[in-house]
Amino acid sequence: MPKIELPAGADDAHLSHGIAIRDWLDALPHAAAAFSFKNNTLSIVAVNDSFRQHFNLDDESRKRPHASEWRKRILRCARSDKASESFELRRDGILGPEYFSCAVGRLPEAEGQPNLFLFTALDRTSDRTIEKNLRRELLSDGLTALPNRTGFGEEIDDRLANTPWPENAQFGIIAIDLSRFSRVNESLGPMAGDELLITVAKRLKSSLRQGDVLARIGGNDFAIFARLNNGLSDALHIIQRIRDALSYPIRLSDLQIRVDCAIGCALSISLSDEPEDIVRKAQAAVKIAKRSGKVEIYRNGVLKEAQRRFSVESRLRDALAQGELNLAFQPLIHLQTGEITGFEALARWKDAELGHVSPVEFIPVAEESGLITQLGRWAAYEAAQALSRWDAKFGQPLPVGINVNLSPIQMARDDVASMFEEALRYSGISGNRLTAELTESAIVADPEKARKLLFALKDLDMPIAMDDFGTGYSNLASLHSLPIDILKIDRSFVGSMLEDRDKEIMVRTILSLAESLGLHVTAEGIETQELAHALQNLGCWQGQGYYFAPPMAESDAFDYWRARWNFETV
Repeated sequence: MPKIELPAGADDAHLSHGIAIRDWLDALPHAAAAFSFKNNTLSIVAVNDSFRQHFNLDDESRKRPHASEWRKRILRCARSDKASESFELRRDGILGPEYFSCAVGRLPEAEGQPNLFLFTALDRTSDRTIEKNLRRELLSDGLTALPNRTGFGEEIDDRLANTPWPENAQFGIIAIDLSRFSRVNESLGPMAGDELLITVAKRLKSSLRQGDVLARIGGNDFAIFARLNNGLSDALHIIQRIRDALSYPIRLSDLQIRVDCAIGCALSISLSDEPEDIVRKAQAAVKIAKRSGKVEIYRNGVLKEAQRRFSVESRLRDALAQGELNLAFQPLIHLQTGEITGFEALARWKDAELGHVSPVEFIPVAEESGLITQLGRWAAYEAAQALSRWDAKFGQPLPVGINVNLSPIQMARDDVASMFEEALRYSGISGNRLTAELTESAIVADPEKARKLLFALKDLDMPIAMDDFGTGYSNLASLHSLPIDILKIDRSFVGSMLEDRDKEIMVRTILSLAESLGLHVTAEGIETQELAHALQNLGCWQGQGYYFAPPMAESDAFDYWRARWNFETV
């Protein structure tokens, strides 16, 4: 082993030109020392005051781990052919860890003194402290002090890598979405919302077991990483603890608020599973839980469905921007005379990548993503323009109108009355030719807002139809007090009324109710001649379905009306 000579008088340079070197070292703003290497022995030539302050040379200091570390690095450089070498030195100081950025460099040979080396140590403790604080902020949620999405991933990686796991153990992710959180912000203000999140975080933390990790991964979204020695039964036990923790009301200001949440869970197959994939699966499960109102466990295929919805949303956004959607028009037939009274406008979409995408698929995606407002506006404007183009082609206004569907989401978020006013004004058609179709659920969701909207539409002279009647929660009082003109019987009643006595009774009841209230009735889903005749005999005013015609393109719809009109006028 080489000797490392560090004499007590090393700060008084023991070589003839050591004093000059020390003067030069004293001019440096950080710790520095000069060493000589001869006969496999490393000796100090000179040190500056900063070096003496940070790297004491007494016997006690030399026993500390960091002291041998920097000596070893200097010696390694001296024995090699390298001109320089850099490294970081960490040591435990009085106030905590200290960090130095160190460098060793070979000095030019001087007369009588070959193999001189310069060692410098720049104090980086404050920089590392700042970096550590910034990293903590990057990985944690400032409100609840829980890990954020990024920090959650790192915590999981650490648990999987550094915690002993029993054989056949697995892990699970439990995702928690607070229901109606936005209403707290809207009603009580953001400070109350923050207070609610902090309280919920504390309660969720109280439900954890040792080794579990709780994180806030979104605005009102939390997630728990849990080791599952007994698989699903462990996960369900934790979920029950979560529900118990949130079962008691939370006091905000003078109010007591009961917190409801949607819970979804995903289990790993093995410890080698990618944690981020399990997190995504848990989030896919919690989206289903928001709709079902039950705890949902991720099933194979759910993530693919979520990825499909994401793809549909992304492509739909582009399609709306680039005008790639079309309206199809299904005729509405007067069942007593057989004449065409109007058309229902239905959105259709053929995507270059996805092919034909059913409205059953893209309408819910549009509602969930907020694109329904843009889609609804496009449909209203395009329907009015289609009427205008038909009028121009015919040379005078056609004796038909178009029905446009309204989503409850659009009714809640958009200025629907203004939208229809613009559609009528831009197209130059009268309001009585554009019928607004809305569902019962749209009225039930916010009755007062729905009432104001319906009367605003009546001010535009627009007819109003209640779609899918019989499937919702309407009552006689709401029907009598709202300015509704048409009830549309849902196809679930119409399609099987000839085989199902109860369905026929329901249809008869709706027709009788409509007659007593002075409303017209449209039957949806008429697929056969027998159905059409039965509804005609029951006195139903209007019908639509594939028996008459499927939804068709704008030009085909005009030709279909023109052919029927020519036949009827002969």
